[in-house]
Amino acid sequence: MGAGAGARIDGIRCAADLGVSSEPEPANFDQRYGGSADANGAAVFERTAAPAAGSDATQVDAAYSWCARLARSHYENFTIASWLMPREMRRHVHAIYAYARIADDFADEDGSLARLNEWQHELELAYSGSPRHPVMVAIADTARRYEIPPEPFLDLLKAFRRDVVFEGFETIADLLEYARYSANPVGRLVLYLFGYRDAERQRLSDLICSGLQLANFWQDVAVDFAKGRIYFPRHDMKQYGVTADNLCDGQVTAGFINLMRHEILRARKMLLAGAALSTLVGRGLRRDVLMFAGGGLAILRAIERRGYDVFHARPELTRLDYVKLGWHALGGRLQL
Repeated sequence: MGAGAGARIDGIRCAADLGVSSEPEPANFDQRYGGSADANGAAVFERTAAPAAGSDATQVDAAYSWCARLARSHYENFTIASWLMPREMRRHVHAIYAYARIADDFADEDGSLARLNEWQHELELAYSGSPRHPVMVAIADTARRYEIPPEPFLDLLKAFRRDVVFEGFETIADLLEYARYSANPVGRLVLYLFGYRDAERQRLSDLICSGLQLANFWQDVAVDFAKGRIYFPRHDMKQYGVTADNLCDGQVTAGFINLMRHEILRARKMLLAGAALSTLVGRGLRRDVLMFAGGGLAILRAIERRGYDVFHARPELTRLDYVKLGWHALGGRLQL
């Protein structure tokens, strides 16, 4: 499950152990690609004429370690969810995270469609058996092991391209269509890791991922506005009499409160409906499903506790909130 930043990747952060790795440090990759995994994603992408030896076990282990380091460097204060993901799955989630992280930096930091196109070319090379970048060495191995098609990875790039030329959304249908590419692929990738490929589980996963992305959007109204992005559908803003000037001024008007109530209600319904996925998966994934759905619901409650004022302080979950979520998830329960 998860949500894809720009095309958000917060959801991936909550699915992996980003703080602990027993794998060796892959200095050879840092040297080959002209950068460190500790830099931002855009900075570490350096193409090379010499293809990586993706079939070599040592090289593959080094690639996964490289991805883990990139993940750790971006989210050092990882949550309780880190130990809910089965250990054998973490390296694969690291790879998925690293793939999305670098693409996200191309969109948000570079604003470069050309670099996103290059990243897609690297993905195509990985699927053809000739990966070059360490992330793609790991992705190629993960895709082969779990028979993952390229479509979810390609869909994420569609969302990142839309971030580069961001135009906002006219209706909720338009926003959910964006989430189809920015958030839902992450949940489907996780389902593939656990061997689930059917339409019903994917549908429920999509509800969680889209609902969690909406929760992130309403949590980050001020943060996104500062980046020139408004995720509220224009139709909804007009319906409740909210303008871009209101958002710019940080005005928590009656109209804004009603708009937030409207959007939060939709997100909550999606998360609650999607949580039924927890009854259709094994224990190894059930806890993460409950953690993601419960986390989205907790974000919505945090917004409500602040009286919908997302301008003067970002509504955030505390460590205690994460402990409660983890405790409920371990017990097979959704925290409402």
